[in-house]
Amino acid sequence: MLRPRWIGALVFALLLAGGFAWLGQWQLERAVEAGKVVEIPSETVLPLAKVAKPGGPIADTATGQLISVTGSFVPTDYQLVQGRLNHGTAGWWVVAHATVPGAEEGARPVALAVARGWAADEATAKSVMARLADEPAAQQEIVGRLLPTEGPEVPSDKKHPTAMTTMSVAALYNLWTGVDGMDVYSAYVVEKTPPAGLTKIDSPPPIQERTLNWLNIFYAAEWIIFAGFAVFFWYRLVKDAKEKEDELRELAAGTAAPLGKVE
Repeated sequence: MLRPRWIGALVFALLLAGGFAWLGQWQLERAVEAGKVVEIPSETVLPLAKVAKPGGPIADTATGQLISVTGSFVPTDYQLVQGRLNHGTAGWWVVAHATVPGAEEGARPVALAVARGWAADEATAKSVMARLADEPAAQQEIVGRLLPTEGPEVPSDKKHPTAMTTMSVAALYNLWTGVDGMDVYSAYVVEKTPPAGLTKIDSPPPIQERTLNWLNIFYAAEWIIFAGFAVFFWYRLVKDAKEKEDELRELAAGTAAPLGKVE
């Protein structure tokens, strides 16, 4: 079937298949591009005011971000959070209430929860907490990792109704003094450098996840199928045309034989 029209049709089918293949490759590139990890500079210390705002949940991009803010710890508002794991060992967090400036100049101070450090036993945690509560409130730089608040839990021990097992900002806010009408961050900071007597809380940077866009991969597979179908469609047209010509040729030969027979 080496005829100009079928050769032209083959060239057209190959060009069409090439176009479909290019579209398939483009969809694959889109799937890979969408699956790339967006690098978030979580280990670069940023001002708290540029990362989060009080009164609402923090953004996903702010979770795990190292921040710095100038504030003072309220001596009377230290609390303990029990059952906190640090490198696989359960212990106690010493948690503080820090008063930090508002995001805008002249704004009212804002309350911020700070997990200052970890202790393996309750006696050590209480001893350090008592020492910190005796220190006068003074402005200092607070550097640590910003994490979203946890949900409150009802204490199972009725003898200790204020015992805490989660880092719930809402629960802490109810225990703090002098915060009526004050804004609060719906997040807490794990202090980078703990006070003397406490162990640094293990707070690794957030894990960067990579996902593929399966819809783009599905579209890419469709374009590859279309490319194969374009060539197959040309093949079927040529095959059908050849079979039809063969049938007409056989029919013409069968008709000519009787007419040419000599009695």
